[in-house]
Amino acid sequence: MKDNFTLLYDGWEPAEQKLREAMCTLGNGYMATRGAGEESKNDSYNYPGTYLAGGYNRAKTKISGKTIENEDFVNFPNWLCLSFRPDGGEWLDLQAYSVLYYRQTLNMKSGILIREFRVEDTQGRRTSIKSRRVVSMRDKHMAALQWSFTPENWNGKVEFDSALDGTVINDNVARYRDLESRHLTPLETEVLGKDAISLLVQTRQSKIYMAQAARTRIFNGEMLIEPHTDTYQHKGCIGQRIAIKVSEGETYTLEKVVGIYTSRDRAISEPGIEAKKAIERAGRFEEIVDRHQKAFENLWHSADIKITNGDGNQLLLRLHIFHVLQSVSTNIIGMDVGVTSRGLHGEAYRGHIFWDELYIFPFLNLRFPDLSRSLLMYRYYRLEEARFAAREAGKKGAMYPWQSGSSGREESQVMHRNPKSGNWIPDNTHLQRHINAAIAYNIWNYYLTTNDQQFLSFFGAEMFLSIAQFWASMTTFNSERKRYEIHGVVGPDEYHTSYPDSDQLGLDNNAYTNVMVAWVMMKAVEIADLLTESRKKELLAQLEITADDFALWSDISKKMYVPFIDENVISQFEGYEKLEEFPWESYQEKYGDIHRLDRILESEGKSPNTYKASKQADVLMLFYLFSRDQIFEVLEHLGYPFSEEKIQKNITYYSNRTSHGSTLSRLVFSWILIRYDKEKSWENFETVLKSDFEDIQGGTTPEGIHLGAMAGSLDLVQRGYLGLEVGESALWINPPILDPLKKIALRVQYRGHWIAVVLDDKKLTVAFEEGCSNSVTIGVTDKTYQFEQGEVRDFLLE
Repeated sequence: MKDNFTLLYDGWEPAEQKLREAMCTLGNGYMATRGAGEESKNDSYNYPGTYLAGGYNRAKTKISGKTIENEDFVNFPNWLCLSFRPDGGEWLDLQAYSVLYYRQTLNMKSGILIREFRVEDTQGRRTSIKSRRVVSMRDKHMAALQWSFTPENWNGKVEFDSALDGTVINDNVARYRDLESRHLTPLETEVLGKDAISLLVQTRQSKIYMAQAARTRIFNGEMLIEPHTDTYQHKGCIGQRIAIKVSEGETYTLEKVVGIYTSRDRAISEPGIEAKKAIERAGRFEEIVDRHQKAFENLWHSADIKITNGDGNQLLLRLHIFHVLQSVSTNIIGMDVGVTSRGLHGEAYRGHIFWDELYIFPFLNLRFPDLSRSLLMYRYYRLEEARFAAREAGKKGAMYPWQSGSSGREESQVMHRNPKSGNWIPDNTHLQRHINAAIAYNIWNYYLTTNDQQFLSFFGAEMFLSIAQFWASMTTFNSERKRYEIHGVVGPDEYHTSYPDSDQLGLDNNAYTNVMVAWVMMKAVEIADLLTESRKKELLAQLEITADDFALWSDISKKMYVPFIDENVISQFEGYEKLEEFPWESYQEKYGDIHRLDRILESEGKSPNTYKASKQADVLMLFYLFSRDQIFEVLEHLGYPFSEEKIQKNITYYSNRTSHGSTLSRLVFSWILIRYDKEKSWENFETVLKSDFEDIQGGTTPEGIHLGAMAGSLDLVQRGYLGLEVGESALWINPPILDPLKKIALRVQYRGHWIAVVLDDKKLTVAFEEGCSNSVTIGVTDKTYQFEQGEVRDFLLE
């Protein structure tokens, strides 16, 4: 549609339904529900799922003779349950009924999912239903749905079934189905009156209570109908059969209002009491929707990014904004939750928290800094667990896990199933210690964007310096090279976890890791100097950091070893150049899609460790995270002078050896190609935009969106194509003009100042709308300007 806020799916296509469910998930940061039909159940084509931020549970399974424990992202009770049957007929089933018309509409501007369909049962009775659904962005414990129900060619009795189903299991990811999937213990069902019911469940290990209360009412116009209601209950499920008489051609309105609370919530007595209270106090569906839409209006005012380059790209960019807001909205500020890599949309990666924050925070920092701070506090609350992990590994400081969940322990799976071969194989990706550099990078960039001195002083510096202690203890000094080295790690690539035919896990001197560590050491010294003298003295004493430590860190920042294949190309890790070249053409001819080369090779009894073939950008991540001047500074500080020509040679070398097995890979390539191949950059950007919408990885998106890629596409527009760069003394704007992109318009918050930026061809308009002070420094291309509040300036770019 022309407003580019509306996602339409026409026609009932069962095979596409699980993808549509992920794309049409509604959430508010606190919880989310997939876009499944209210009448549907878990089967080959449908998967109703409801997820809670921070809703984890651990379970043990015996696999290949080993007992392994995984922490899963729990599928909580299905509150959607709503169906109907005409007198003497069958319950609504789109597979059994004749579907005469079907349209599913996601209105992203207002956060409403609409399903419109006409069906005919085996007796020829035609019925029209329009369903509207919200998960309230204003009242985070409320969800509601409405059916407009019209019997087109029949009269008589109709029965509705409105239920709460706590018998659900985790069954969204096929390759996890050999693992324990039961995470809920049903505790209580209760009839609250003629039109209301409640359900109480508890997770089996983590003991999270969730209460749901539902109120179902039917109206004819504005008149409340008094139906005949029968309630049924069995363990874990409660429902009401609601019978009324209907007349041909008349429209009846059914409203189901649901309150959801858990034992993780603040300022409550008990979840059941709160859920019941919520539906007692709730107004009608339209009142809930009105409050919800106003909240969305405020979010879009801050979050929208407008681009001019075909309606399709704008629509998909807004789809990405929408799903970021579903997953990490301002509703979770102050909650103890992190950023899950697959949103609140499914069970892939078990809802774990990886390094995807690296791609998500830049968008949030410039719009919702309080949200970024809250998400960083997730890491701070787990600092002691990271310290324990470091001690257990014989290291100092804090070692954060590659995969984190409830407590901050390492949640990486011990074994994973290759869906191509069916084999269970060891998972060694937990050695991606670079997650610690990513957390440090996020802390610094949050501070740089917000100037939040309080956070840095009390929380950020402690995490950052603890990470620096860890990295220092990870290094070994090579006296022959007169360089520091890091051994036994895995880089972002993930295909390479050891050397060919080696029993030793990990690789030596992963270039990305080593350069990031050098940067951490440089910044650690700087961050310590940003603290007040009293706080610095207190923190250094607490962490037992001495002048000798600072001297060591400074030395590491100058002498970290970086391997090179030749004088121009950085080696992904030491020894990479000895690996075999991969026969790309023959494998593409044989398999077609070779994104997941690791799975293909394992099914053949081979290993990607043998080849120069990467899943995603590794070395090239350095040119994504740092501007040209920043990476030159870090490398020159290390004694490795670099140049534009060398960057281009690295891009060419690794472009020919990357399978793009991660959705993040195309994003990184799009970014780094902006200066060197704008056409290729744009091509990769468009691939990133459609990666989840079209499920280009072939079946992964129905298991959950790829939140890092979605948020990264937004950052690509703001920092890549618009050229925003947060500096230490100014917000810089230096657009690299792209022919395909005619216009960009957005608002950002820089250190408490709201700034509107519009790039229209070669005309740049910058407006300082409002802020915490009367002036702000903004740099355009190579010159800084002092803007007064309310000031608007135009710049003509060459």
